[in-house]
Amino acid sequence: MACTQVYATDRKARFRKLRKKTDKVRRRDVVLNFGAAGGASGISGASVRVMQMDSSFPFGACINPSVIQNQAFVDFFTKHFDWAVFENELKWYHTEAQQGQLNYNDSDALLDFCDRYGKQVRGHCIFWAVENTVQQWVKGLDNNGLKSAVQSRLQSLLTRYAGRFPHYDVNNEMLHGSFYKDRLGDDINAFMFRETARLDPGATLFVNDYNVECGNDPNATPEKYVEQIAALQQKGAPVGGIGLQGHVTNPVGEVLCDALDKLATTDLPVWLTELDVSESDVDLRADDLEVVLREAYAHPAVEGVVFWGFVDLRREWTSHARGHIDSNGHFKFRGYHGTYVVQLSTGTGKVHKTFSVEKGDTPLVLDMNL
Repeated sequence: MACTQVYATDRKARFRKLRKKTDKVRRRDVVLNFGAAGGASGISGASVRVMQMDSSFPFGACINPSVIQNQAFVDFFTKHFDWAVFENELKWYHTEAQQGQLNYNDSDALLDFCDRYGKQVRGHCIFWAVENTVQQWVKGLDNNGLKSAVQSRLQSLLTRYAGRFPHYDVNNEMLHGSFYKDRLGDDINAFMFRETARLDPGATLFVNDYNVECGNDPNATPEKYVEQIAALQQKGAPVGGIGLQGHVTNPVGEVLCDALDKLATTDLPVWLTELDVSESDVDLRADDLEVVLREAYAHPAVEGVVFWGFVDLRREWTSHARGHIDSNGHFKFRGYHGTYVVQLSTGTGKVHKTFSVEKGDTPLVLDMNL
């Protein structure tokens, strides 16, 4: 039974603090040097416009065969999101509901959809540790048969889709379930990671679990998650990322931040992999989701967010700038990490050039050489 904890919150004050933290973590001073293009005197005072085209921080969303038939959904998804995750279509119980009868039709169709629109996809999931998610035919196997079935699942899935999924959730929710470990011993989870890496060495392999960020589940504390990761690594599991599902109720920013701080001690990237909130009131739900998003975006360990639904703070986290070149041939602005296009307007016309702003603590000086 989960314990109940009470926290005092002042979201306005917390958001002010997070905006400062976000500015430090996600933005950088940029100096566009136009002086190299033939002397500052010739272009001093010329009009400059900088527009951010893409963010280096990825947002994704859950998809299934039904929603990709809805044009309104497709339009919104393709405009606002960089990544996708399949709702159920890659899970073992979907691709092999009956032993030996493999069905990848749905996952193939969803992957083709994502390829068509240039979206990357998280592989969710290869196995699921919670017993009530395991097919009955798998449960009915003896231990030798189960080990063989596990190997067959890895071989089938990973050879079919080698190089197609940049991320894999290898064995979902190991803090809450232990079906394979109970049947096949302590090494099986690490074996799944090692074998996945052997069959698809380009993929980043994640642990993935829920309630870790909530502070109310004794089975899923950040400390236990860190211990689990360390134990896997000691057995040779190449754990490359930490998934926080983010199915959140009544989020408290300080609690989320504390959990992220503890997970950051692993030096692994953290993704919110299935973010949604359960508040029934739509306005309060938006408020709760904003808490989680702001905490995640402000934390340096977090490298991506995938929604189990939609929301958009991206306009606030996008940089545009207008102004004029100074007497030194410079145009300065502070921008979020990502790709940009700069437009220089002079008496002879307009010139465009693209550039990127990457992480860094010092000002980024870029020679435009237009």
